[in-house]
Amino acid sequence: MPSALVSPQALAELMATQAVVLIDTREPEAYAAGHLPGAVNLREIFTYLATSTAEGLSELRETFSAAFGAVGLSGREIAVFYEDSMHSGYGQSCRGYFLLSWLGYPQVRVLDGGLSAWVAQGRALESGALTPQAASFPSALQPAEIMLTKHEVAAALGSDVVLLDVRDVEEWIGESSSPYGKDFAPRKGRLPGARWIEWYRFMKPSAVGPVFKTPDEIRAECASAGISADDTVYLYCFKGARASNTFLALRQAGFERVRMYFGSWNEWSRDPALPIETGLPLAQPA
Repeated sequence: MPSALVSPQALAELMATQAVVLIDTREPEAYAAGHLPGAVNLREIFTYLATSTAEGLSELRETFSAAFGAVGLSGREIAVFYEDSMHSGYGQSCRGYFLLSWLGYPQVRVLDGGLSAWVAQGRALESGALTPQAASFPSALQPAEIMLTKHEVAAALGSDVVLLDVRDVEEWIGESSSPYGKDFAPRKGRLPGARWIEWYRFMKPSAVGPVFKTPDEIRAECASAGISADDTVYLYCFKGARASNTFLALRQAGFERVRMYFGSWNEWSRDPALPIETGLPLAQPA
């Protein structure tokens, strides 16, 4: 499987030889102040809150098929997502990667290190806004089997499936319900039986800012939580952004049976019929 990550140098070479659509996932003000040459802005990649009902997934598919067509994706271009830096955008560029992969788009990449890595290498930026050249997003794509519903996750509770929570520590221990505020969601806690690796741990510092760890390092991080590349892994966070960062990391490291619950804690916590685990997740005496 070709790498989903592209370095600034490799991206510059790609832009010179192939049809590339660069998608900036940051806020419009940050985009206008300076962005990669030719990039278009699509902030909704990060802000959209999804549900996993049939209606919710249909709306998600329709919304982003239209949005990706509007920024110029016809199926022939390579889509490359980026954010400011890999540790500051809550996985927003990787959320674009997950969505487009779910829709079945053939060529999707993420700029490893983000705009910060591009700038650190002395590469140029543009300012102002660019009007995209719209295209017809392909309608006959085969969706990837990587999206989970809350019912599929509920059915996996207590099974051999690894539920992997990658939220920040305040959310994992139940002090906060979300990155939007401690009480943004109605319940605090975690999925019963979930294991935890904070999403930051799949990245490491570099001379150009945080970048993804190597496949061996990612497998080692998973091993610390008793997870192997042979496991079936269901990921979740709050709304599918940080988990998208982890999804990309695990796929790069050879995890073939990894899927994501995109509705995540934002959806799960709002259904009182779904069980949660509360209290500090401390080891029990033997």
